[in-house]
Amino acid sequence: MSDNKVIHTANSRTLIRNNMRNYSMFIILALIMLVFAPLTGGVNFNPRNFTNIFFQYSYVLILATGMVQCIIILGIDLAVGSVCAFIGALSVMLYNLGVGMPVTVLASLIMGLCVGAFQGWFVAYPKVPAFIVTLAGMMLFRGLTYVVTNVNPISPVDDGYSYFSTGSVDELLRLERVLDHYPAALVLAVVILVGYFIAEIMGRKTKIENGFEVAPTVLFGLKLALITAIALGLAERFAAYRGLPVVVIVVGVTVFIFQFIMKSTVLGRYIYAVGGNARSAKLSGINSELITFIVFSVMGLLTGLAAVVSTGYMNSALPQAGNMFEMDAIAACYIGGVSAGGGIGTVVGVIVGGLVMSAINNGMSLMNLGQYYQYIVKALILLLAVFYDVQSRRKTGLG
Repeated sequence: MSDNKVIHTANSRTLIRNNMRNYSMFIILALIMLVFAPLTGGVNFNPRNFTNIFFQYSYVLILATGMVQCIIILGIDLAVGSVCAFIGALSVMLYNLGVGMPVTVLASLIMGLCVGAFQGWFVAYPKVPAFIVTLAGMMLFRGLTYVVTNVNPISPVDDGYSYFSTGSVDELLRLERVLDHYPAALVLAVVILVGYFIAEIMGRKTKIENGFEVAPTVLFGLKLALITAIALGLAERFAAYRGLPVVVIVVGVTVFIFQFIMKSTVLGRYIYAVGGNARSAKLSGINSELITFIVFSVMGLLTGLAAVVSTGYMNSALPQAGNMFEMDAIAACYIGGVSAGGGIGTVVGVIVGGLVMSAINNGMSLMNLGQYYQYIVKALILLLAVFYDVQSRRKTGLG
């Protein structure tokens, strides 16, 4: 019977056209790195710089993971920067009481969840626009930050707090260098790639058995080869400096969980349904108010995590911390393929969008260009990304 099985392969041009935005983000990221290479004397490809990018901008990736869900349901959260500052201050104060880092992280997640639920209730049930609710939250939690800090920085009593954001697994496990490389990043990369290959091959086999279209074998192999090169290349950069950063594990686990939720669970399908057409979703039996409440609660939870990461990187809770965090997260989402019309977007896409923004910021910093130039460039990129989305929706009749 297997000899008579028909394999339905999608047309290569159609496949590429349908996934153009996803492919283009990876291409743009690679081009940005290549453009900055001669401008920075190759420093942007330095192992130390790769590690520092994740130390410095991992909070953007965490916030974007939650923000993509808000934007998919046509919401937004403008308060994440202020909430990061508020929870960051409280978490350092709690850590200084001697409770340890695990309790501090857990408490920060709970505080973030409570803040998200507080804002989500106003958005979901009284139907107050998310823009207004979170704008009020931005001012409220900034004011509370000034109150709890007394407008003074609060520093952790030791380096244990900052290790969560700037430490490495190899240092934690006291691993020795092997051929001038720390091993944890390379070992983890190989393990993840093996699992990914198995999942992709089994998924392809299942689609073939059920008569679904699949990518041509050449494109499928090219995809696996590209992902292998990226994963091993990134792991090698980490391994050549201080080893696998702890924060990379944190971001990786966060992205994996929410990519799975959005792609493979009922909750994920409901989020896309509410974003696509809330009224139709309601008529289909979906509790759109509850979905909205959950999305904003999750955004708060991830903001609590981002607060610990960003505060740990600074090794101090600053009253003015979190400035423009919401803009970075929103920009990462739109650059990463989230639609301004709602209902479209992926976690992986916004992570690539966040890396694009991080690569631009890092490259311009290495060139000693002022932050005002970074604002100009990010503004233009954001405008072009949304313009591209609007034009694409208009051409397909969705706009």
